[in-house]
Amino acid sequence: MVAGARSERIDPVVTKKKLWGTESRWRRFGEPTAAGPGGGSNADHGVFGPGSVAWEVLLSPATIVFQSAAQIPFQLTYKPIAAGVRDWDPISRKARKGELTAFDVFDRIQRNSGIHAPMWLGDSGTATRVAKHMNNIHAKVAGDIIDVGEPEIGGYAANSPRDSMWAALTEMHSMLWLYETLAFRGSKLPQRLPAHLRDRFISEVAEYCRIFPAAAEDLPHSMADLENLYQRDAALFGHSESIDTLPETGENLKTVLADSMKKNRHWSQYRVYAQLLIQTKLFELPVLASFSGKTRRSMGVSRRKERIALVATKLGLPLIWLVQRPPIERYFMRMMWGPDAVALIKSARALHAEALRNAPLF
Repeated sequence: MVAGARSERIDPVVTKKKLWGTESRWRRFGEPTAAGPGGGSNADHGVFGPGSVAWEVLLSPATIVFQSAAQIPFQLTYKPIAAGVRDWDPISRKARKGELTAFDVFDRIQRNSGIHAPMWLGDSGTATRVAKHMNNIHAKVAGDIIDVGEPEIGGYAANSPRDSMWAALTEMHSMLWLYETLAFRGSKLPQRLPAHLRDRFISEVAEYCRIFPAAAEDLPHSMADLENLYQRDAALFGHSESIDTLPETGENLKTVLADSMKKNRHWSQYRVYAQLLIQTKLFELPVLASFSGKTRRSMGVSRRKERIALVATKLGLPLIWLVQRPPIERYFMRMMWGPDAVALIKSARALHAEALRNAPLF
């Protein structure tokens, strides 16, 4: 192939239909079955179910709108996940071949929530099938080097008890932070959950971790337990200048990604860049404000930017409220979660509302 030429396998054109996608973009192992109604012994509520703190957090419009923008940067602070993305993720492999497009990056972000939703909102069979799929695709995600700049911290394996547990915990903890910082409950401003509900949330999340290869003895059942885990594995979290260095070539992954997307640019990709701008720039400050101070510092966020994020989020609460209104939330739900998740969310919200009428959380 001529240097600088584009492979025939690459389709850089992005139509409106391609941007929105169909069920197949998110669906794995057939159409998901929603968690079942009823409170009897035969009801299959899946992993969490109506009335749970997890569903209260997951079903919030704030979570629907901001989840993808928050989960990905927070999970990448856990170095084994960053290493797995660097070495094995399809966007990394495509970029190294010079075949990555801006749509590929967006598609990866877009599928993030919708693929997980059946495990959060489906019945037990659905949750188990999708978890099995996730375990299968993660089976090969392993390596001897997490960070070439810190070889002493060892290697990683996505399906190991440690790394699979942290993938689930960081995924869920990011949503709790979003809920507490950005979610409006009726006329009430966003606020931290009471301590007993935060502990209950972590205990529910521990049950979610059990559908992956997590070690039961490590699972947290309170915020104190979770904090102890963070302290135990502190060396595996944080910002590193060398985490993006490809062990085989010494190249920087971000540079490789940018070069490939630049080579495969097409005018129609403005649709993608508009969505990426919303996810990575427009939502950046409220997402940073939702993270803990320790997390922001571990990401390398300066004190100045941290102050800007906190102040801008306080001043921007009217806009944050606005993007959670039904018409805008529906846009993000369909665009970022997919058709199956839209149906699952609608069903779960009805069940959760009924459960709260009988046993309010607050």
